[in-house]
Amino acid sequence: MAGTPAVSEQTPKSSPPAFVPFDFSEPPLIEGFIPTPRAKDDTFKEKFIRKTKENPFVPIGCLGTAGMLIYGLRAFHQGKTRNSQLLMRGRIFAQGFTVFAIIIGVFTTALKPKQ
Repeated sequence: MAGTPAVSEQTPKSSPPAFVPFDFSEPPLIEGFIPTPRAKDDTFKEKFIRKTKENPFVPIGCLGTAGMLIYGLRAFHQGKTRNSQLLMRGRIFAQGFTVFAIIIGVFTTALKPKQ
């Protein structure tokens, strides 16, 4: 046999698809967790009103902080250094009040029985 040996051409076999732990088109199933669909999405205004009713001291503290800051900057611009310093100290107090209100709101929400 003087010819070249016959080379069998092998086509690579397609391998089976790799194991996928879950389908990305659907949410994963978690044992013991039953998702409840939300009734509707709140608009910004509805959510703001609901959150303000749940914890009214946070918006009050935010408005107090902003008011103190604006008046303090205005007094600083007018050259009233004593008044400016007092308003900046008041702003820090208002910020502390707001942070305290947020913390109290978080604790009351966490301790509230789920419906």
